[in-house]
Amino acid sequence: MSAFFTALVPVILIVALGQFLVRRGLVQAEAFRALDRLSFLVLLPALIIRALANAEFDGAPWLMIAALMAAQVLLGAFGLLAHAWPGMTRPEIGTIVQSNVRWNTIIGLSLGGLLFGDEGLALVSLAAAAMIPVANVISVYALVSHADRPPGERPRPLLALTRNPLIYACLIGIGLASFHVRLPVIADETLKMLANAAIALGLLSAGAGVDLGALKRAGLRTFTWTAVRLIGLPALTLAVGLAIGLSGLPLAIALICAATPTAPNSYVLARELGGNTTLAANFIAAQTLLAALTLPLTWLVILGLGAV
Repeated sequence: MSAFFTALVPVILIVALGQFLVRRGLVQAEAFRALDRLSFLVLLPALIIRALANAEFDGAPWLMIAALMAAQVLLGAFGLLAHAWPGMTRPEIGTIVQSNVRWNTIIGLSLGGLLFGDEGLALVSLAAAAMIPVANVISVYALVSHADRPPGERPRPLLALTRNPLIYACLIGIGLASFHVRLPVIADETLKMLANAAIALGLLSAGAGVDLGALKRAGLRTFTWTAVRLIGLPALTLAVGLAIGLSGLPLAIALICAATPTAPNSYVLARELGGNTTLAANFIAAQTLLAALTLPLTWLVILGLGAV
């Protein structure tokens, strides 16, 4: 357990530092938005390409992918039960479904790398290659179908995926690993330098993007569906994983990925596609904070299963 806290505490501290810098006005929020763009276009793709290119995969990671994708679909469908909640509006329901299927890639990469080194980074990157498309497609259709007013331009989630540099990075990395192509030393060192910046900047931006004021507006529905997300996605991943024979490190990585909070960019998508932005902000703040409690519980489950 001490190894996990050794990995988790630095993540929490860097996220808290990002929040501190913004609240004190030492760094403007606009600066972090620019860093988010840099990380999305350059730093994270570099990290993913290098992690996947240097990895060796057997059959187990594909079971990991199947478990994570199935859990996303199941929890997304479960979010539709919010229709039965008295007074729940349609935009709120779309926002709940989005929250249920999105995950924080940066936190997953951070913990995977700190706990399991390059192999952990490679497995989280592989999980991202599967989970990002599933989350995007479900989120877009859930938000649009529950919006009070349709967006001006019809969204095309599959087309948007073709413009996502993280998807291309996954494909490049998997391709290099599949054909056993070793990165030249200069290319490997260049990607390593860029990758080293990705995690720290991503965590700082994640902290800067948390609206603590949202917690003051949060009510029963925020905390109920936050609990559903933080407990439900790991639980479904575990159930599906065990049912199909997933074990060992891939099972551990799958549970860590599923236990991360919802993605910070879910607020932007909710705003653009007619979701409830207040609820989206509440989810981001509540899940980011409460994940500090649920992630250690997930690690205890991993230890109990003997997965590591």
